[in-house]
Amino acid sequence: MGIYDRDYNRAPYGGPGPTGFHVGGPLTLTTKLVLVMFGVYAVQLVTRPENFKITGDLGWFTTAFELRADLFRRPWMAFELLTYGFLHSPGDIYHILFNMFGLWLFGRGIEERYGPREYLTFVLAAIVFAGLFWVLGELVANRGQLANTAALGASGGVVAVLILFAFLYPHRTVLFMFVIPMPMWVLGLIIIGLDIKGAFDRAEPTAFTAHLGGALFAALYYKSGARLARWLPDRSWLTRLRSRPRLRVHHPDEESNDDSQVDEILRKIQEHGQDSLTRRERRILEQASREFQKRRSE
Repeated sequence: MGIYDRDYNRAPYGGPGPTGFHVGGPLTLTTKLVLVMFGVYAVQLVTRPENFKITGDLGWFTTAFELRADLFRRPWMAFELLTYGFLHSPGDIYHILFNMFGLWLFGRGIEERYGPREYLTFVLAAIVFAGLFWVLGELVANRGQLANTAALGASGGVVAVLILFAFLYPHRTVLFMFVIPMPMWVLGLIIIGLDIKGAFDRAEPTAFTAHLGGALFAALYYKSGARLARWLPDRSWLTRLRSRPRLRVHHPDEESNDDSQVDEILRKIQEHGQDSLTRRERRILEQASREFQKRRSE
C-alpha cells in the first residue's frame, strides 16, 4: 500500500481532479457554504414583512447587512463588504438558486485544487473585493455622488470562482444554458462580456460591476500565484507557544521519513493543497513514495 492510497490523500469526490455530479461522500466546504447561504436566506424570509412587495421593505435583517453605496460615508459599517455576499433577494428564489448552483458546480474543483482553507479565504476575499469594486463603480457612475442604493448576493464571489475555474481548466467542456457544449474559457468570456454590457447599460438592477470585480479578483489571484491563507494564523502558532524540544545535531542529508512525518505532510496537502509544501517536504514525500514502491515490489 503506497502513501497515495491513504484515506486523507484521496480526492474528496472519489477520484482525481474535479468531476461532475456526485451524491454522498464527505461534506465538502463548498457544500457547507451552500448550506450556510440557504440558512441565512431562511432568516431573510422569516424577517421580511408580509407586504414587502408593496412597500419594498426587505426586512430588518436584510437591511442591516446589505451593502450600501454610501459606505464611504459610514466607514464603521465596513462589515457590509462581507455580509452582503451571504444575502439574496427574498423576493426572488432564482437569485439564490442560480448563485448556489454555480458555487457548487465550480467551487468543488477550486476547493480540491487549493484545499479548504485557501479556497474559503479566496471566496471571502473575492466577495469583499467585488463589493468594494461595486461601491467604487457606483461612485463613478454617479459622478462622485454617494447614491442611496444597495447590493446583496454572492454573485461577485461566484463569478470569481467561475473565472478562476476557467483559468485552471480552460478546455473543460461545460453546457451553456444546460444545452450548448463549449470550452470553459469560452463560457468565461461570455460571462465577462455580458457583465460589461450590463454595467454600461445600467438597465437592470443587477450589480454587474460586482461581477466584474469578482472576475478581476480571480484574474489577479491566478496571475500573481498568491496564496491568501498564508497571511492568516494557523495551528502552528500554538506550537510556537509550547516549550521547544532540546536541539540535536544531525546531518542535513539525513531526513527522517517515518510514517508520522509523511502523515503530517499528507494532512497538510489535504488542508492547504500541494502548493503549500516546502521543498524539503516535497523531497521527503518523493523519497517516502520510492521506499513504499520498493517495499511493494519485494
